[in-house]
Amino acid sequence: MEDSSFITIFLAGDVMTGRGIDQALPCPGDPALHQSNGRDAVEYFKLAQNANGPIRSPIGFSYIWGDAIEAIEINKPDLKIVNLETSITRSNNYVKDKAIHYRMNPGNISCLTAAGFNICTLANNHLLDFGYEGLTETLGSLKTANINFTGAGCSKHEAELPAVWNAPGKGRVIVYSFCLATSGVPLSWRAEKIKPGVNLLTELSDEVMQRISRNVKSIKQTYDIVIASIHWGSNWGYDIPDEQRRFAHALIDEAGVDIIHGHSSHHPRPMEVYKDKLIIYGTGDLINDFEGLKGRKKSGIAWRKFKNPWKLWRLNGHKKFRSDLVVIFFAAIDPSTGKLLNLRLTPMQIKKFRLNYPSRQDAQWLRKKLNRVNKKFNLKLEPEHQSFSDSTDKSLFLTRL
Repeated sequence: MEDSSFITIFLAGDVMTGRGIDQALPCPGDPALHQSNGRDAVEYFKLAQNANGPIRSPIGFSYIWGDAIEAIEINKPDLKIVNLETSITRSNNYVKDKAIHYRMNPGNISCLTAAGFNICTLANNHLLDFGYEGLTETLGSLKTANINFTGAGCSKHEAELPAVWNAPGKGRVIVYSFCLATSGVPLSWRAEKIKPGVNLLTELSDEVMQRISRNVKSIKQTYDIVIASIHWGSNWGYDIPDEQRRFAHALIDEAGVDIIHGHSSHHPRPMEVYKDKLIIYGTGDLINDFEGLKGRKKSGIAWRKFKNPWKLWRLNGHKKFRSDLVVIFFAAIDPSTGKLLNLRLTPMQIKKFRLNYPSRQDAQWLRKKLNRVNKKFNLKLEPEHQSFSDSTDKSLFLTRL
């Protein structure tokens, strides 16, 4: 990837560094939870150890990214984009009508800079878990850390502003962040003229498309790559609603968007290459604290302390989706056309709150699963070389059937 004629973009899904992961980091915040299946975030840390063995804490800020650091060094992306699905705040003013809340202590923000993330998209269903106070502190923390963001702000105008990244000698990457109520975002979180909030689309209508198109065309120049990062849909399943697909196509046809970066599902969803433009309907999570919720063990102090431990078993019904297996997408884009030149996927496995290269068996399972769901879009993933099990070769390439 030494060719300077294209821009390589790191795309990944939800970064959920709150709760158990926050407790394992050097500056753990208040562990109090306000959910029916647990009252103490420390228990998520204990459950992870119960499932996969001891985690030496406090972990370093770069620890959670593990082998992903090597993948970044190999692929040398010009830009790294993730969806930050965690409020960065010390606030205790949680939203009382929400079932789950994610919060990371601002003292742990170095875990984001350790991975070198350039842009965080913020339009999602956890950013305002701790209200406007939490939102303000989140935005301030990101600014202090020099991490660009988009999708939320102190007004509708700020929430709609894109993040713009300059790749010297190549062009610009312009990132818009949107969310839909289908991902669990309360309608009351929508930013208004003088009201803080997120960039929430209440519908996928022609009127909304025209507004997005005007915004994109007002800023897009030659050699600009425009990304629409969208938090939409349910947490589980591989079906893509027709409405999502039509909207993704319209973003490309009418608004001049070059990449659709979808997320919300806890596992990767299908991809599509439409008119040589990349659409990822669901990137899946990048990091979460779910590994202790597999229900492998019913005993142990961590399990017993939960107020209603049986509710933790709800994730068991979704074990078939393997949310521990995640994917990093490295997309090479021609800035003169916005077209996809190639797409490299690097599978990872979350274990002990760390991204690790998966075993050959797990990597093959993921490839086969994604090939089944991508077949209807005439896409297939192939190992870069036959030595896919080697530590020096852990990538898959997207090909057309």
